[in-house]
Amino acid sequence: VVGLEAKRHAAAGRCHVDVGFWGGVVPGNVEELAAMADLGVSGFKCFLVPSGVPEFDHVSERDLATVLPRLARLGAVLLVHAEDPARIAGAAGGDPRKYSTYLATRPAHAEDDAIALLVRLCREAGTRMHVVHLSSAGALADIESARGEELPISAETCPHYLFFAAEDVPDGATEFKCAPPIRDRANRDRLWSGLASGTIEMVVSDHSPSPPAAKRRETGDFLAAWGGISSLQLRLPAVWTAARERGHSLRDLARWLCAAPARLAGVEARKGAIAPGLDADLVVWDPEAAFEVRADSLLHRHALTPYLGRTLSGVVEATVLRGEKIFERGRLIGAPRGRILWTAAGAGPQGLSPRLL
Repeated sequence: VVGLEAKRHAAAGRCHVDVGFWGGVVPGNVEELAAMADLGVSGFKCFLVPSGVPEFDHVSERDLATVLPRLARLGAVLLVHAEDPARIAGAAGGDPRKYSTYLATRPAHAEDDAIALLVRLCREAGTRMHVVHLSSAGALADIESARGEELPISAETCPHYLFFAAEDVPDGATEFKCAPPIRDRANRDRLWSGLASGTIEMVVSDHSPSPPAAKRRETGDFLAAWGGISSLQLRLPAVWTAARERGHSLRDLARWLCAAPARLAGVEARKGAIAPGLDADLVVWDPEAAFEVRADSLLHRHALTPYLGRTLSGVVEATVLRGEKIFERGRLIGAPRGRILWTAAGAGPQGLSPRLL
């Protein structure tokens, strides 16, 4: 709760769009979950493997056995980074500059086994679960089977898993490192099939920027580099570029990028669609125009991203937040006007109850 309040204060007056917060599930904080839910977080997230951030420690199956019934009573969703730590392998002496060396340390069955565990726990506890940044298509059968049982479990994937392929990652190009990793072309094609069928419900950025020094670009050491890809600003054109080649429509993008994420976060009564009574959050864009991704056009703090130099389709001309234009032709307009979103179940700070404060 203290951390949530600190982040709320840190975000105040600095957000150009409306934002919400997820609570964290870590070993030993089960008694804090209800308080965070009361404050209106959108849900909770946990890691099954070390996150790389010491204060966000990973949880075990034993931890989940304690947490899941509590979350079920709260009606809260648990977002899970699903990799089985027992399946994460060492480098075994491979060349650290080769992407294949890193890829071998996080095999697909690490994801597949972790997701099979989540399905079993979901069946036992009835807790709503969501698999974040799915990269292994091998888990699709388990997810589809669980949905056939009407278990409350869902999944997302990310633009980089749909756009890039392991075979195309150059030696030393550590800007491609993320966890779970980008896998091969055949796997990518199966992810697209899962998205088309609805087994994967949404595409989210998993935006994870890092200082260029942490990426170890000068040595190209995949094993030592920080994992994470910056793609928040590029999610729409990256997904559209790949989706249109596969015959998908703008209606598909609206479902994957807007409606489904809004439902997951519990803000669908105000966000995620163009309809009477919802916030007028709009993007004006040209789906036929193309542009080259350049560092000087990126607005996030650290511009190192695997999309640099790529030509993408779909140019954002303007962005409208709650009826007010906040971005046009590559530049932000005015001071930050974003607000903090709280779910209906939460009271928000100072006992207030609206969804949007």
